[in-house]
Amino acid sequence: MTSCGVVDGVVTLGHGGGGRLTHELVARHFGAGAAAGARLDDAARLDVADARLAFTTDSFVVTPRFFPGGDIGRLAVCGTVNDLACMGARPVALSAAVVIEEGLAEEELARVAQSMSAACDEAGVRVVTGDTKVVERGSADGLFITTSGVGVVREGIELSGSGARAGDAVLVSGPVGQHGLAVMVARHGLASLHGIESDCAPLWGLVERLLEEVGGAVHVLRDPTRGGLAASLNEIAEQSQVRVVLDVPSGIVTGAVGGACELLGLDPLTLASEGRLVVVVDGAACEQALSVLRAHPQGRGSIQIGQVVDGGGAARVTLATVLGTERVLDMPTGELLPRIC
Repeated sequence: MTSCGVVDGVVTLGHGGGGRLTHELVARHFGAGAAAGARLDDAARLDVADARLAFTTDSFVVTPRFFPGGDIGRLAVCGTVNDLACMGARPVALSAAVVIEEGLAEEELARVAQSMSAACDEAGVRVVTGDTKVVERGSADGLFITTSGVGVVREGIELSGSGARAGDAVLVSGPVGQHGLAVMVARHGLASLHGIESDCAPLWGLVERLLEEVGGAVHVLRDPTRGGLAASLNEIAEQSQVRVVLDVPSGIVTGAVGGACELLGLDPLTLASEGRLVVVVDGAACEQALSVLRAHPQGRGSIQIGQVVDGGGAARVTLATVLGTERVLDMPTGELLPRIC
């Protein structure tokens, strides 16, 4: 057994948490199969004939399937649409493949399908193809959904986790950690922690407005899902070979989320969000970007949380403390809260 509690040679739930173990597992087994020059962003850029496309795929295995603020169906649509949006791509079509466990109530399946349809309407996209499989009892925890999406990338926009540069500002479109905590509350029946709902929402409308107004000054977009803000910022620092310095303001979490995290001993910066946007933008355009974000209903809580500086050859994320010092905000490791997406 390793020092982080992972059994050598065996895949564990910790490998699905979105942090260091996930990245190591993917690199170890699937890195060699990646296309030459792949940037390993949340979606791939494809230039086909005269079209600038983005393509992404994701599987959703959340438990419980229904939680405050959303469900596995809404999550499947929003998660895929948001991965496209973070590449500057307008979503145009989705596929959906469902694996159903024998014994699932058709009423529940209908609720999930209706939720997916409503989320598609909200995102301005359609499911155009799919597949259905049924497996024996005990084989699929009720329902798994895999969605893939294709989008059209805006002209003049080049977004990637490798795009951050010294002098950039780091913004987030609202309080983080709500989705991860909402799933935990529902899973463990923590009735005392009321008022916490997932932020699950499609982000293309917000991204479109930002790119229309700020355009090429936007260098990186990310939705901080598994592993939360900590994972997303460490990925950006690593891909761009820079240092991200955070001075996290109080508005980074709501009072309910902050109080619950303190009670449960959780770091809200490692908890997933499903309707928040991390924006790395040229420092000269920071105030303009904040103004555009705050003018949109999904970005009213937007704040600056840090800046990008020269990493000096060391890619890392540091966090200012109340003592005036800095501590490293590392990539999360191990089993934080699996099965959240």
